[in-house]
Amino acid sequence: MKAPGKTVTEILLNQPADRLEPFNKLHEVIIKNLPKGFVSAISYGGLGYVVPHKLYPAGYHCKPEEPLPFAGIASQKGSINLYHMGIYADPKLLNWFVSEYPKHSKQKLDMGKSCIRFKKMDDIPYKLIGQLMKKITVKEWIDIYEKNFLSKEKKK
Repeated sequence: MKAPGKTVTEILLNQPADRLEPFNKLHEVIIKNLPKGFVSAISYGGLGYVVPHKLYPAGYHCKPEEPLPFAGIASQKGSINLYHMGIYADPKLLNWFVSEYPKHSKQKLDMGKSCIRFKKMDDIPYKLIGQLMKKITVKEWIDIYEKNFLSKEKKK
């Protein structure tokens, strides 16, 4: 699903009425808890939280003109989704999140590799998402990214 806007502000303002408040609250929680260096930006046509080119000039290996992605949110057909590359790349972080989730939400955890789907807008675990966002600094993310993704590219 394509994001409803070409800027962060447009995406935040153009959510469906029933999702406007939870989507914006999720964004605010993420921004409040993002470690220094990450910024909100348009990333792959959606709302992302990235390492800007000024901190990581090489950009994303798949598409170097894009900044290095870290996380993102999107309003999909049946859910608001949070994408967090740290969960995908760091098994310790994934295990922490999976064990913490039931303490913060009545809903069963619905997730893919880096995607966490929130189908009940009134049960998004904002406090847990805030904690998750604080878990990896920009430097740590760059190190994890280079170790897990770039080393695989070089081996091809």
